[in-house]
Amino acid sequence: MKNQQILKTEPRTKAKKRKKEEGSSKDNKSETIFTTGQKQTKTSTTLGKSKIRFQPYPPLFSLFAYETVKKHLTPKPGEQPKLPIPASPIAGAIGDISSTLCTYPLELLKTRLTVQRGAYKNLLDAFVKIVQEEGPAELYRGLTPSLIGVIPYAATNYFAYDTLRKAYKKAFNQEDIGNLATLLIGSAAGAISSTATFPLEVARKHMQAGAINGRQYHNMLHALICILEKEGVAGLYRGLGPSCVKLVPAAGISFMCYEACNKILVENEDEP
Repeated sequence: MKNQQILKTEPRTKAKKRKKEEGSSKDNKSETIFTTGQKQTKTSTTLGKSKIRFQPYPPLFSLFAYETVKKHLTPKPGEQPKLPIPASPIAGAIGDISSTLCTYPLELLKTRLTVQRGAYKNLLDAFVKIVQEEGPAELYRGLTPSLIGVIPYAATNYFAYDTLRKAYKKAFNQEDIGNLATLLIGSAAGAISSTATFPLEVARKHMQAGAINGRQYHNMLHALICILEKEGVAGLYRGLGPSCVKLVPAAGISFMCYEACNKILVENEDEP
């Protein structure tokens, strides 16, 4: 009898073990599927970010281009304005466009090295392989959406900076603005431009995430309308605080460094 009971219990214990093993294997499969899904999501979002991106702060190259274009567009005393609108937003947009055109291939190479790990040895190897296998035009893939994102931020940023500088000179009756004042003015301009254009950044992120989450937006205007309907005006400014913490000081430091370099160059030109 004891032997029969042992024989009966053995198949039951084996069956229980098989069920446990099957359950653990299913869990493992679901974990691997989940992790691979996360990897695909991260890859797709990084690709999306590389295609559409706002300038985080005005680089010095962009500032010099801005100053050059602004000098040509600003009328001399006694002349009529060349344009019906202020020169600063147009000069700022042209400056950031020229900067983006020069630095965009490096941004694309950085994205490729981040996403396609192991495919390239270094930056130079990635550049050579992309040009040889895909053509030089591949270095500028996704340039148009990037320019569309850069233009409103740059125009607002430089226009706010120029307006605040003029207001400071008028209020304190000073032509020369110190480094600290330039830092504060540049930071304020960065805050204004970030706040003014942040809804476009939110809409862009929703459009990127929509392809992953199953939501489809026809265009940026459609995305803005959907966000307003679901989340209200507050939804358009979700995450503005952390963004300003990063962008505002960077904008002020960039403008301060530019003005300091500009003063040094002007003083050297005036010297015999």
